[in-house]
Amino acid sequence: MSGKRFIECPVIVFAVALVLAGCTGPQSSLDPAGREAERIAGLFWWMAGGAVVVWALVVWLAWSAMHGRVSRHTERQARLYVIGGGVLFPTLVLAGLLAYGLGMMPALLEPAPPGSLKISVSGEQWWWRVRYHTADGGEVELANEIRLPVGEPASFELESPDVIHSFWIPSLAGKMDMIPGRRTRLVLHPTRTGTFRGQCAEFCGDSHALMAFPVVVMEKDAFAAWLTAQRAPAATPQADAGPEARRVNRGRDAFLEHGCSACHTVRGTLARGAIGPDLTHVGGRLTLGAGILPNDHPSFVRWIAETDRVKPGVLMPHYRMLPSGEHDALAAYLESLQ
Repeated sequence: MSGKRFIECPVIVFAVALVLAGCTGPQSSLDPAGREAERIAGLFWWMAGGAVVVWALVVWLAWSAMHGRVSRHTERQARLYVIGGGVLFPTLVLAGLLAYGLGMMPALLEPAPPGSLKISVSGEQWWWRVRYHTADGGEVELANEIRLPVGEPASFELESPDVIHSFWIPSLAGKMDMIPGRRTRLVLHPTRTGTFRGQCAEFCGDSHALMAFPVVVMEKDAFAAWLTAQRAPAATPQADAGPEARRVNRGRDAFLEHGCSACHTVRGTLARGAIGPDLTHVGGRLTLGAGILPNDHPSFVRWIAETDRVKPGVLMPHYRMLPSGEHDALAAYLESLQ
């Protein structure tokens, strides 16, 4: 083997491994965890197979034309190659793929059965407002996180108050646009448990790339317990319960004094703002800032003090003017909202 080919082989192997690595993971449409995503992945593989077949035929025809003896081919054979291999065969393959893809659409657009879980999601700049509609007619609001029961259909109602967003959970289903003034619908059927990543798939402004959300598919009993806990108001420790409780209560007072309650709701307190995310149980979520920061104390401090630097263009003002002790107390309070 020549030196050049010896070098090329590892490069090719590495390139193939790199491509295949993109077929798995929490944000891969080729690693489906939902019925809709399975159908879309199947369509992809059929289309990829069809493309390979057409490509192989065209390459063979080109090679035959360049390296074969022209004198061996009659005019009739040449026409057969051009018309049959270059026109009829690709047309039949593409028509078959088109029919297969169109045949999937009724199943993908089928509404959820009556009594299914109903969730409303509003794409904001740049976060996600999520509302669960309970069987008794009530609502549970949270933000930037979705949890679903495995094996149960969920009906999503999608909207946007500002610009066009696109709701996409690659491992569970395809994309669905969120258009101001319209409501679109999407049905998901999760088939296995796990934590997956959702993302806005339509450019919507400065922090479009920082508009993600985790999706947790849980066992049915665990999901029911979680939803019940989300309905409860925030619990606040008593002032005489120890130093940590006093720090949390100091943060609660700062939350109200510095105007945070004008934009945010914390159920069970005087904070009833509706502009920003509901923070009633923000301490129990997986991430902060719409999937861009881990949910821990340093991240809360950073988000409060450097909001505009963490997420450019965000509508929430920064609070760099506060002393560090206030940042720490606010972070402790928000962490306590489990």
